Parts: sequence; structure tokens; C-alpha cells
Amino acid sequence: MSTEPTLNLHGAELTFPLFLPDATLGVVRSLDSLDLETVKIEAVVMNVFHLMQKPGSSTIAALGGLHQMSAWDHPIITDSGGFQAYSLIRQNPKAGRISDAGIRFQPEGAERDFLLDPEKSVQLQMAYGTDVVICLDDCTHVDDAPEVQELSVERTIKWAKRCKAEYNQQLENLAKKNKKKEPSPRPQIFGVVQGGGDPVLRERCADALLEIGFDGYGYGGYPIDAQGNLLTEMLQCVRECIPSEFPLHALGVGHPRSIVTGTQLGYQIFDCALPTRDARNGRLYVWNTDPEDPDFSTPKWFDTLYIGDDKQIKNQKPISEYCDCPTCQRYAVGYLRHLFKVGEMSYFRLATLHNLRFLTRLTESLRRGV
Repeated sequence: MSTEPTLNLHGAELTFPLFLPDATLGVVRSLDSLDLETVKIEAVVMNVFHLMQKPGSSTIAALGGLHQMSAWDHPIITDSGGFQAYSLIRQNPKAGRISDAGIRFQPEGAERDFLLDPEKSVQLQMAYGTDVVICLDDCTHVDDAPEVQELSVERTIKWAKRCKAEYNQQLENLAKKNKKKEPSPRPQIFGVVQGGGDPVLRERCADALLEIGFDGYGYGGYPIDAQGNLLTEMLQCVRECIPSEFPLHALGVGHPRSIVTGTQLGYQIFDCALPTRDARNGRLYVWNTDPEDPDFSTPKWFDTLYIGDDKQIKNQKPISEYCDCPTCQRYAVGYLRHLFKVGEMSYFRLATLHNLRFLTRLTESLRRGV
């Protein structure tokens, strides 16, 4: 008998499916915490790989941790940094190297190397006050060679064991430190399933992570192929490997159509920088049908409006007649295009508000099972 997964974080039970914008450096670019609440964002993803560099751990501690620093009194998931470090090294092999010990890298302009290992990743995430710790994993691209994928799975399993051991040690340390205080809810911990495009490796990784034991799991590695297509078969493979009572996070999946597909496959959590980056670059999401009763079986349920197009110069309509975001309730497309063309900073805020509200309306629709 299948059991629907639940996730209680920061005093709230999250509703699925759920889209989390990337607040990589402790902020969703161009928005503040009140803006996020306005467009019904329930949780965000921050990134330990970037935060350990800027603003740095001592600054985060001085500012009271991630929640207090960012004035965000809602759940925060912190990505381990494995994907970001891998991307950096993939683009520039001289920037660092990955070994069983961890990920050693030197960011551009930095005077010293950084070592991010499983223990350090967990220590930082818990010190920052996260609500979900994500294990450090050895990320790959689906096109990487079979031997690379196999090494990734072996290393990801080893690192997951080290992460879980460090996590348990940190919980024990906190219990000793706060033995006279009211116990606070422990942060959850998620393992990440690697294996590229090989279902056998995916299953092997998932089985090993289940044996270690985590609160939830994530789909790891690039979720799209070289042509930009969602790796639906691999996403389905991982969902079939993980029992349904565990929440499953489609890491890096955030295109509207991909969220619909992922939800239909049984994923509950999605995050990606794409929607906010699209907004800043003039790509705005448009409902072509009422989000209260959308038909996801047709590809035309949504479209993209390119704000820089000349045909938008005198457009007096909102981005979408079905959208209830502050931008659509107040401003015409023609005015937004003007802001975009003159480089006005307020455009970034207004566009980002819109795209994020589009996604929260989308997840609301999917929750209703339409």
C-alpha cells in the first residue's frame, strides 16, 4: 500500500508539488522576502558552495544564520554544492579536481583553494541553520562515459555514508549543547541518486542510499540531455526505485512543462534558476488557459512572451489576462518593455514576480489534480 509523502519543515507542512526558486547567495535576485510571500513562495533553495565563499561562514553566523540573515521565516533547503563545483570544474578543469577526499577548487580571483568534502558540506549546512541538508554527491552529465558514471555512483554512495555519519554526529553535538533547552525540530537530510542515463546504476545507487537511510531523496545529475530534452525515462526510473512514502526532489528541474511531467511521474519538489533567469532576460510565461482549469494534455496550455519584441511596444494588455500577480494587476506589457529596453532595475523585480507567480499558480493547479 503506497503512502503519500509529507515534509514538515520550519514549523510548516509543505504542500506538494512545490517549486522552490534558487536563492543561491541567500537571495532570489531582485526580490526580497516580502515579495516572495506575495507570490506564494513556500520555500527556497540556497547553496553552500557559493555561501561559503560569499558572504562566508563567519558573516552568516554573525548575522544569525540564513533565516535571520535573509529575513525569510519559511523553509530553506541548502544544496550541497556538488553540482556547482562539478559545473565549475567541467567548464575549466584547471579550476579544481574531484577525488574520493572531496572537491578541491579555486574560484576565479580567489587566493587559496577550498576543499568541500562530505563532512564540511554537512557541517556548513547545519551551522547555517538549514531545514534540509542535501548530501554531497559526485555529479555527472548524462553523456559522460560509462566508467565516469560508475565512479560517480561509487563515490556518491561513499560520500552519502560520510554525510549521514557527520549528520548524526552534529545532531549529537547539538543535543549535548542544548540539553537544558526545549529541543527544536531537527533538519531533514536527503540523499542524491546518481547514475547518469544507466538504469542499472541508478537502481544500484538508490538501493545503497535507502540502506543508509534518509528522510528524502533527490534526482542527481543534469536532468536534460545535450538537446535540452528532459530525461523522462531516468526520472521515472529513480521514482520507481524510491518507495512512494519518501519525498523526491527533482533537482534542477524548473521548466513549466518539466514540472508537469515530473509531477505526473511522482516527484514532489522542484527547483531551478531558469524561471527567474528567464524573467531577467525578457522571457515571460503566459497562461493561454484559465489556471483554475488548465488542459495539460495540449502543449499550448502556456506560451512565452518575449518582452523585447517590437510588437510589444504599444501593447496595453497585461502579460497574461489570467495572472493575479502584482505586475499583471498593475502594468501593461508595453510599459514593461520600455523598462526592459532602458535597463531599468524595476523591470527585473516586476518580471521575476510574474514568472514566480506563474509557477505557484501552476503547482496550485497540479495539487488539485487538474
